[in-house]
Amino acid sequence: MESQMLRFTLDKLEKSGYLKTCKKRVDKEFELGAVLRYFDNEVPIVFKNIKNYDIDLVGGVYGNRKIFNDLMDVNEENRIYKFMDAIANPKSYKEVKSGPIAQNVITKNIDINKLFPIPTSHEKDSSNFITAGMLIIKDPETDDTHMAVRRFQINDKDNISALVSGASPHLNKIIKKAELNNEKLECAIVLGYDAEFLIASQISSSKYGLDKYEVYSSLKNEPLEVIKCSSVDILVPAFCEIVIEGYLNPNKKIKEGPFGELMGYYGEVSNHPTIDVKTIMHRDNPIFQHAFPSREEHLSNGLIREVEIYSALKNIVDVIDVNVTIGGGCRLHGVVKINKKNEGDGKSSILTALGSSKDLKHVVIVDDDVDIYNYKDVEFAIASRVQASEDVIIIPNALGSPLEASHVNKGLSDKMGIDATKPLDNELFNRAIIPGYENINIDDYF
Repeated sequence: MESQMLRFTLDKLEKSGYLKTCKKRVDKEFELGAVLRYFDNEVPIVFKNIKNYDIDLVGGVYGNRKIFNDLMDVNEENRIYKFMDAIANPKSYKEVKSGPIAQNVITKNIDINKLFPIPTSHEKDSSNFITAGMLIIKDPETDDTHMAVRRFQINDKDNISALVSGASPHLNKIIKKAELNNEKLECAIVLGYDAEFLIASQISSSKYGLDKYEVYSSLKNEPLEVIKCSSVDILVPAFCEIVIEGYLNPNKKIKEGPFGELMGYYGEVSNHPTIDVKTIMHRDNPIFQHAFPSREEHLSNGLIREVEIYSALKNIVDVIDVNVTIGGGCRLHGVVKINKKNEGDGKSSILTALGSSKDLKHVVIVDDDVDIYNYKDVEFAIASRVQASEDVIIIPNALGSPLEASHVNKGLSDKMGIDATKPLDNELFNRAIIPGYENINIDDYF
């Protein structure tokens, strides 16, 4: 359906006034990334004039929380419930015989760098990287598929590396079996997808055991239309922009990295499996999708983490909302809003939230009168409702995120929770308000 994937998204962004167009000639090496970073990766930009290429590139599409919500037709009040409903009630997708993605099929003389403007982002990056690629791999024994955003280092004209981290147990299980059997794995890399496809990809396969195409169909409220790849037995979205088909070699690994990673540091260098590219399909006048490291896929990952933290808390306290913050890399910092009913609710929330994810490092618990998306309001609560000796909990030497530099340096992470809730039934902590005018439309006055 034309309502699926990237082109529909760009039309929606343009009509909403969110989309910027860069017509100045830019170099894919460093310069393009500098433009995206100037806007903190929160402004969708189409680059129309890339040095040595005649196709468009789009970046920054899914890095802004408000824009992401608008694209999915949700708001902060209902988004968690929509995501939970899609997980609980997946819907069928639809296989079709043809689609725009099959307009061009390349099987000979493949040179991925000549075909697409794949950027280099940081000074010490080992190569240029595909950063928004959605890796799809099928388990040859069970036909179960793994789908997640990965980064792909360009090694040669028809060979790339796939980052396979320890945080992907389902994918590692598939690769380990193939490694033991000395088998290659069919795979596809999808570029040019929409927000629902990105959200669906972030749901844990090992935790929920779901078909992510079915989750997408539920989120979109229409069947995802998929088409079989040209050279491998994998289904891909019929309306995406680019599909790279090939075989992942579990026993053929090469050095991957360094690469400018989460929080702006370079990640660890290690060996990862390679992919032999056999076929490339793309639409007429394809749009290359890029995500400047490391924001867009992490924002969507953070949105799913909010669902999981909310789910863990809802049986413990009266939880209202959760914000896994962009400043904390969409995984290291969380702010939780609760309707406090008992004096121990704040401390219970800290323990539950930190226990729900090894990646969560610091969490702040606030009352229902605090805007958890406004850092000034959160800081207000910390400043006026916290006494460190009573309200700060520190848990030393716990498991942490492998993407966080201080954890990698030490091998363990100290966790901290701040109970920034006010005491019950104490008027001293009531905020001063302007009756009848707490929320006004300022445009009415000017």
